[in-house]
Amino acid sequence: MEERKIKNYFFYFASLVIIIAGLKIAYEVVIILFLSIFISSIISSILKLLKKKHLPTWLAYLLVLGIFTLISLLLAYIVNISLKDFISNLPVYETKLQQAVIDTIAFAESYGYSIDKTMILDALNLNSFFGITTNLIGSIGTFLSKFLLIIIGIGFILAESKSFEKKLRLIFRKEAEKIEHFKLFSSNIQKYFLVKTATSFLTGFLVAIVLIFFNIDYPVLWGVVAMLFNFIPVVGSIIAAIPAILLAFVTSDLNTTLILIVLYLTINISISNIIEPKFMGKELGLSPLVIFFSLILWGWILGIVGMFLAVPITMTLKIAFDSNNSTKWISLLMSNVKTG
Repeated sequence: MEERKIKNYFFYFASLVIIIAGLKIAYEVVIILFLSIFISSIISSILKLLKKKHLPTWLAYLLVLGIFTLISLLLAYIVNISLKDFISNLPVYETKLQQAVIDTIAFAESYGYSIDKTMILDALNLNSFFGITTNLIGSIGTFLSKFLLIIIGIGFILAESKSFEKKLRLIFRKEAEKIEHFKLFSSNIQKYFLVKTATSFLTGFLVAIVLIFFNIDYPVLWGVVAMLFNFIPVVGSIIAAIPAILLAFVTSDLNTTLILIVLYLTINISISNIIEPKFMGKELGLSPLVIFFSLILWGWILGIVGMFLAVPITMTLKIAFDSNNSTKWISLLMSNVKTG
């Protein structure tokens, strides 16, 4: 029995390696598939709400898909224009940053501190600060360039959703428990994506409003960045804040910069630690270790877009494990269970 168990473990491990290799090779197709599935999950939740309002099914489909397409195209246009303008102005911002650093060093030296000005100025290259964010935003072009395919994929998935449940009933007609497991899994997935998308949108909206209030350049761009990077835990919020904070530092005063840092922290901490757990439930939390390695794994498999999808994919796996009694122990290992 022990020998058979060991053989089974090796078989599962080998299968996992093959699946990961296949995903990496076909990453362009996999990204389209995953995005279509995740967005369909969000849209199907909205469709259910519209159907409860006795709206005709065909009209609900057209309305939701039309609004989603228009909003996506509008945001893509705004981000594209703002990003091009921002990159063209980078040399100006770099000069301002260097001057601000020189003034800060001169202020420190007036109090008797000795600082190597040349070394600090050589190390400070604004392109390196903004480079991470601009490259990541540019990589969202993978999504935008496949936008039509994703919309078609969403349409087919939503059209197939009704017949899919009937197919499951035919397959498991003598195993009602498995159908219940699938319904629980589907319900939890929709709940997670709906809440996460809503909180990410709220994050981006609040960031944009704050930046508009303090008259920081490209507020809509940094709001969209904050919304997208909210899907990447911890690291995402830090990366999303860097460009706006630096712009505040070079175009405004120190007090405004410090206030913005506090407001960024307040928005992200409030939403991620108060609002999300309240609507999702603490049981849906992932272990920080699992989040860290999922970012590395899915970033390696699917590229930068994989980092945005890492937590949703991992959360999907966790919910799938939690929906079945025989695999609940795996879900527990992935959970953020606090000691004490």
